[in-house]
Amino acid sequence: MRGRIRTQLYRWLAPAAGLLLCAAPAAAAYRLDVGDVLEIAVAGMPELQRRIAVQLDGTISFPMLGTLVVLGLTPSEAQARIQAGLAAKIVRQRTADGRETAATIDPSDVTAAVVEYRPIYVSGDVTKPGEHPYRPLMTAHQAIAISGGYDVGLASVNNPFLLVADLRADYETSSIEMVKQQIRVARVKAELDGKDQIDQAILLNAPVARSTAAEIMRTAVEELKTRLTDYGREKAYLQRGMAQADAQIGVLTEQVKKEEEGVQADSEELERALDLFKKGTLLSQRVTDDRRAVLLSSTRKLQTEASLMQVRKQQGDLARQLEKLDDQRRIALLQEMQDASVKLGEARSKLGIAEEKLQYAATIKSQLTSGKARPRITVLRKEGANWQTLAGADEEFELQPGDVVEVTLRREAGEADVR
Repeated sequence: MRGRIRTQLYRWLAPAAGLLLCAAPAAAAYRLDVGDVLEIAVAGMPELQRRIAVQLDGTISFPMLGTLVVLGLTPSEAQARIQAGLAAKIVRQRTADGRETAATIDPSDVTAAVVEYRPIYVSGDVTKPGEHPYRPLMTAHQAIAISGGYDVGLASVNNPFLLVADLRADYETSSIEMVKQQIRVARVKAELDGKDQIDQAILLNAPVARSTAAEIMRTAVEELKTRLTDYGREKAYLQRGMAQADAQIGVLTEQVKKEEEGVQADSEELERALDLFKKGTLLSQRVTDDRRAVLLSSTRKLQTEASLMQVRKQQGDLARQLEKLDDQRRIALLQEMQDASVKLGEARSKLGIAEEKLQYAATIKSQLTSGKARPRITVLRKEGANWQTLAGADEEFELQPGDVVEVTLRREAGEADVR
């Protein structure tokens, strides 16, 4: 039983140990080269912190250290040399109160780490070939991704399987937008014609699901009915206002006539009273009362005439609003028709572009799926003074600083490019 358990453990642990053994040399084998940037720092001495690039002759320069050759060293070896070079060095520092003190550098306080690696270079069938920054544990797939993905000539395909799904979503979105604008144009046309229904023929050739188009149509019909109802209510309100104004004008006109008759009667009565007063047969108080009556009747007449003028003005305003209601509504509908037509054209254009992209991406996807076209990745790596070609790498291949990644999309038969 124990032997069986040990055998099973060995089967599980052996591959993991193999991976660790493979990964360890790769990390330990990396050595500094021209273009790497080291950051050197001393604890408690921020003025000594520096970022230094490895020069063309393979050296770095640092205060109190001078020029040091680091080309070909591992990062830990370079740190050990820098610690040894700075050990026991005396640094003069000025305190906050202005006094100057001397401090000795302890090797354990010195750190040197690679903060920027040599760039990698990607060439071949990628969208943006050229130089790209290196990140630790970067894979060929990540390098291709930051290069814009695979370039197959007419379109850049980062991942054709995901791209087909994205383009299909764009196509469906553009289709829905086109149907919405088509129904919108039909709704505006029906509203201009005073109809409360929209031409249902649009649903027959709609490039979307019938249920989706029907729901868009239902919403548009409801909007049409609501807009027609609001327009009818506004128009009826203005018409009622004009009818009420007509009635008020009639009443006030009749009242003005009666007031004129009253003023005339009061004036005649005042003249008779004056004649009798002159003959001495009438008291002055009666004349005064008749004058007051004439003044009151004249005032009532003026007030009634003012009210009549105000109502006529209101009637004129309502008439102008009623006239503008139709004109402004028609102008607004024509502007909406123009806007809807422009957006319909844009939606059709986007739909056509999405359809072309979808067809092309689907073709590439089918090629990659069937094995007719697949990426070939070749990594060139500098070992000492020579370059080595690491053929047969895949997208999960781990890169090192300075690597050159060559990408070729080729057919399975004849190694021919997809182009």
